[in-house]
Amino acid sequence: MNIQSPELKTRGIETRRVNHFINGHEIAGMSGRSGDVFDPAHGSVAAKVALASTEEVNSAVAAARAAFPAWSETPPLRRARVLFAFKALLDAHKNEFAELLTREHGKVLSDAMGEVTRGIEVVEFACAAPQLLKGQYSDQIGGGIDNFSLRQPLGVVAGITPFNFPFMVPLWMVPIALACGNTFVLKPSERDPSASNLLAKLLKQAGLPDGVFNVVHGDKIAVDALIAHPDVEALSFVGSTPIAEYIYAQASARGKRVQALGGAKNHLIVMPDADLEQATDALIGAGYGSAGERCMAISVAVAVGDVAEKLIAKLVPRVKALKIGNGLDAGVEMGPLVTGVHREKVTGYIESGVAEGATLLVDGRGHSVAGLEEGFFIGGCLFDDVTPDMKIYREEIFGPVLSIVRVPDFASAVELINAHEFGNGVSCYTSDGGVARAFARQIKVGMVGVNVPIPVPMAWHSFGGWKRSLFGDHHIYGEEGVRFYTRYKSVMQRWPDSIAKGAQFTMPVAH
Repeated sequence: MNIQSPELKTRGIETRRVNHFINGHEIAGMSGRSGDVFDPAHGSVAAKVALASTEEVNSAVAAARAAFPAWSETPPLRRARVLFAFKALLDAHKNEFAELLTREHGKVLSDAMGEVTRGIEVVEFACAAPQLLKGQYSDQIGGGIDNFSLRQPLGVVAGITPFNFPFMVPLWMVPIALACGNTFVLKPSERDPSASNLLAKLLKQAGLPDGVFNVVHGDKIAVDALIAHPDVEALSFVGSTPIAEYIYAQASARGKRVQALGGAKNHLIVMPDADLEQATDALIGAGYGSAGERCMAISVAVAVGDVAEKLIAKLVPRVKALKIGNGLDAGVEMGPLVTGVHREKVTGYIESGVAEGATLLVDGRGHSVAGLEEGFFIGGCLFDDVTPDMKIYREEIFGPVLSIVRVPDFASAVELINAHEFGNGVSCYTSDGGVARAFARQIKVGMVGVNVPIPVPMAWHSFGGWKRSLFGDHHIYGEEGVRFYTRYKSVMQRWPDSIAKGAQFTMPVAH
């Protein structure tokens, strides 16, 4: 069955509509274009989302531009109070958000709740806006002159966010941008868009003035409109590397500030002295959690020395025993993929691995869940004998596929990982402190875990990869986020009664 066909069944009497949110109000799409939002567990259309035209994007940017002067002049303490109120509302709606994520994305409810918690943590960080925006002051640097610095907002900024974290990733951007005094236009993924509209409604309820935060749903037309708009000062993006590189190149060429986070191929080294029970637990959770649809998912296990056979003996029964089903059901460990199209893409990678000579130890193709036969399910897959020249090693699969690569020693493992074009996240399981220290220092990856499988930094640090996993100079959220969403200004001042008479033709220096 073609899962994108108009004949596909819909659940309920009337299909729900997901509209834009512009200048404090829901706005029905005027372009005449819309996209399907699926319930991935049932394989059915759950909603229709409006796809914006260039004119609708321009309307959102105009609303943000009009709101910027007043919001940027609002004292940081008052901006923080809006975020405090917003945080309280998010806490009150945690369960609603988590269920919404599971219904539209497919991840299990406990995982969705974890996403909600991590998103709220960034809002908590942004509530410290007065502290974060403090400048520096130097008294009497010379000749009656004082020097101080300011951090000032950019103006209208935009965020383009992915389907795999429809709540958390927008909150990597929005609260910090607002705390810094910017106004915001969000273009979320059209695959699971509803969480963004609820965020907009809660921000308005928290006291955010109309126009400060806007949501436009759409596809490449909306993205290109944000890139081209002269009033958009900066763009934040999380998604695949080809799109990250495109956005960075196009927006930078127009003089915009860009942070574009791209793809990943995250490795987990298992040393011979590792606790194999812990390493196995880590690989199962990090490799198959959220059906592998995470930019920090572990997709490659690097087995060092003679550990591979022992590791495989533990992994195979665990992968086969994964509890797969509707993420809303208790006890389920892995839900469906987000769409049927994505399932076919993941299946294609599995077929490529087999064709190129990798050993498929566990084959999840054709997995079906009783009562949910139309759902977009695939079982966990495990490959052995994977080599660096294979497509399943080189490219990001974004599905429940774990590859085992065998190497003779630690140095070979580091060399293997450092040679990969992606450098998002990495982990090493070992009991040797010397190995752990060498690993953290030598590895060319932005986020590093030692006996931690998914090393996602906390809100007061910053998230970002190296190499082709990040385009731009700034990581996202934390202090790096504050730097990205502000311009640094240095001010030197001297008052008339301290100014010497006559023109001065030499460089001023301290005396």
